Formats: sequence, structure tokens, C-alpha cells
Amino acid sequence: MSIVKINALTVPAEQREVLEQRFASRAGAVEGSDGFEWFELLRPIEGTDQYLVYTRWRSEEDFQAWMEGPMKAAHQGGGASGGERPKPAASGSTVWSFEVVQQAAPKPQG
Repeated sequence: MSIVKINALTVPAEQREVLEQRFASRAGAVEGSDGFEWFELLRPIEGTDQYLVYTRWRSEEDFQAWMEGPMKAAHQGGGASGGERPKPAASGSTVWSFEVVQQAAPKPQG
């Protein structure tokens, strides 16, 4: 079965909009990667300053290939004009890894 990677990003309140805009501007960056199955950016509602970046992959190997290729390239070098990279919106990051052992989808209605 699939694997799930959850990146827990600590984001100060004043950086939330910046983080969300950066993810919106990268739309499509991971969707074409071999083995990619799903992405969600989860905004905290209350009680925490952590956003969760949820990705689901066919295998650990597919995730690692994306990390070493497209993701690494996207996070290196300067900005679009070759200048300095913008300051990160998150002040901390922790990646959690899980294997999917059970899953369910809604039953068809009707």
C-alpha cells in the first residue's frame, strides 16, 4: 500500500498568508511526479501554529526520487530573478512518515 509523508510546519501568525501564497504559486509542481497520489495543505483552526503538508506516494522510493530531484531543485538557488531566496515562512519543520494499512472511501449513495 501507499506511504504518507506529513510535514508539520511551525508558522507564526504573521507568516500564514505568505506560506499559503507560496504553496498556491507552486501548484502543479508535484502532481506530475511518478508515484505521487495526493497533496493537501492543512491550515490549523485552533490550538496550534502548525500547518500540515500531507502527501501520499505509491512507495518510499517514489517519494525519495521526488525529494532528490524536483523538490531539491525547487528549493535550491536564488529567486526567479537569480537574487536572494525569500525568508522561509515556517520557523520549524518535522516530517512524519506512515504506511497506509487500512483505508476507506464513502459508499456510493443511491
